[in-house]
Amino acid sequence: MAIAQEAPPARTRLTQFAHGGGCACKIPPGELESVVAGLTATGPVDPAAELVIGLDDGDDAAVVRIAGGQGIVLTTDFFTPVVDDAHTFGRIAATNALSDVYAMGGTPVVAVNLLGWPRDVLPAELAAEVLRGGLEAAQEAGCHVGGGHSIDDPEPKYGMAVTGVVDVDRVITNAAAVAGTPLSLTKPLGIGVLNNRMKATGEVSEEAVAAMTTLNRDAGRAAVAAGIRAGTDVTGFGLLGHLYKMARASGVTAVVDAAAVPYLTGAREALAAGFVSGGTRRNLDWVRPHTDLSAVAEDEALLLADAQTSGGLLLGGEVPGAPVIGEFVPRGEHVVIVR
Repeated sequence: MAIAQEAPPARTRLTQFAHGGGCACKIPPGELESVVAGLTATGPVDPAAELVIGLDDGDDAAVVRIAGGQGIVLTTDFFTPVVDDAHTFGRIAATNALSDVYAMGGTPVVAVNLLGWPRDVLPAELAAEVLRGGLEAAQEAGCHVGGGHSIDDPEPKYGMAVTGVVDVDRVITNAAAVAGTPLSLTKPLGIGVLNNRMKATGEVSEEAVAAMTTLNRDAGRAAVAAGIRAGTDVTGFGLLGHLYKMARASGVTAVVDAAAVPYLTGAREALAAGFVSGGTRRNLDWVRPHTDLSAVAEDEALLLADAQTSGGLLLGGEVPGAPVIGEFVPRGEHVVIVR
């Protein structure tokens, strides 16, 4: 007589517990700018340190000057699951949070965890795996993790608040792009559409996971060594959104050579199959009035606006191994031109 065997327990798919995923769940850029407008008008009456970089130009992190020409870099980033595996989610979220320090030309020193967890729905063991993944990413970066904060939340969320150090005279900012310099990108695009496909179908792109878990440490160091002073990282606002912010703050026009932009394997197929997030469409709507897109089809524009999670650095200059995807030119009719 055959003995009935119990079916293996169903694998928990973290992405099914969140309305969005990764940096695609960010508040739309235009809406966010209206929310924070006016918050830079005044500072403390008796500041303990000089604020070198704040909200003015939408930079990746804040920088305050301390003694000896050094600066402290402060940033935070957290989001809902972008992959189903808890440990990988933790690694990606921490890598993404650390990226903002690298994007400023800094070195992360210490981080604290930010965790929201539906404790009555998902087991604590999964939360521990998320935190373990974040710890591993921080340790790879040489960054301490010193505790953090958690709340009971209907959706799982994880990230970090990160503090780093930077040479104030060599800091990288949104507002330092100069006409006549090349534009480089250190990671391929397509993370957003591939993650959206994974959320819908369960099909994982290992190439996308590898990109999201790769620290921007080497790219940041290379940028500082090359004397680059203009840059940002490409996350939820897509390449076009972050490039628009950068060119606008710098008073220049950014020209993108669409054929030179690298993409992850399967990105175009995922786009053609309709796996485009609402965040990506909002990104494109935001930049369209300021961007000349006449040379490319709508699908190409959507890929350039694809909401990335833990994307690469977008730099005003050249670094080894990173493709040049365009250049900065004097400000013209459009802030961004795609050719």
